[in-house]
Amino acid sequence: MAAAAGVSITTVSDALNGKGRLPDTTRRRVREVADRLGYRPSAAARTLRTGRSGLIGLTVTTYGAEPFTFTEFAYFAEMTRAATSAALARGYALVILPATSRHDVWSNVALDGTVVIDPSDHDPVVSELIRQGLPIVSDGRPAGSLPVTAWVDNDHEAAVLDLLDHLADAGARRIGLLTGTSTDTYTRLSTAAYLSWCERVGQDPVYEEYPAHDPCAGAVAADRLLARPDRPDAVYGLFDPNGTDLLAAARRYGLRVPEDLLLVCCSESAVYAGTQPPVTTLSLKPRKIGTAVVQLLIDAIEGEAAPGPVEQVIPTELIVRTSSRRRRPPRTTVSPPRSPAEPS
Repeated sequence: MAAAAGVSITTVSDALNGKGRLPDTTRRRVREVADRLGYRPSAAARTLRTGRSGLIGLTVTTYGAEPFTFTEFAYFAEMTRAATSAALARGYALVILPATSRHDVWSNVALDGTVVIDPSDHDPVVSELIRQGLPIVSDGRPAGSLPVTAWVDNDHEAAVLDLLDHLADAGARRIGLLTGTSTDTYTRLSTAAYLSWCERVGQDPVYEEYPAHDPCAGAVAADRLLARPDRPDAVYGLFDPNGTDLLAAARRYGLRVPEDLLLVCCSESAVYAGTQPPVTTLSLKPRKIGTAVVQLLIDAIEGEAAPGPVEQVIPTELIVRTSSRRRRPPRTTVSPPRSPAEPS
């Protein structure tokens, strides 16, 4: 194989595994020769040679043993697809692990490292994996003092402050929040940013919290928020289903969106472009995050990571739709009177 391509065995390995600093023409020539010869790298041989399995894990541990299938949510589905593609491009397979606090379940899988989404304070699974010496990259700034290898996250405080200002600019005078009871960084920082904004503008906080893994609890919390005597005239929902929950609650109370209630939720779902009315969403860019966490994890596995914890912040995007635009009455244009000599 190396002789046919006119390069060294090391160059062949680097070209086929996406490693090293090779010219694109060299990588392309090696892959063309490999295709022509029908060459396929042996996973078993690589394991014996490198001591690595070629498997990396991905999981959400925040909800422990709760019956929560995280891939059903648009954020996690988008993030997982991007992470899978990024892993395969570098010769690794991604294994989605169950959202369980029983780390003995994971001991049956020979992992080279793991991506953990939004670990909570003192996460026992993450602590055990670190104790075993596995590289851990976190999607989300780790809460507490978890010594992860690297993390990738958004600036949640800035994102929340910007969207609250957006709602205020649209005419909202009392903005409410639907938030969760978990201790993950996303929930904690987003809620703290809301409370800080309320203090800055002199508004009493109006919020309801619920276990985010329970879809029924979300609908109840949305109803509870709009039933309050200090009912908000705008709401930000932290979680994917909150947009539909709030639209349904608004209909039950005879509130029009956006005339009576402005609405924003954090979601990657395309459903919100077609609701009545379309709902403004905050995108956390999960595809970029999925790619970044895998690249950082594989760099750490292969000894290419920078010294010390690596931190990477991905910009968010507010996708403004009808639900957060206050409708204005149509303007009436009065034409000046015509002079008698002016032709009709």
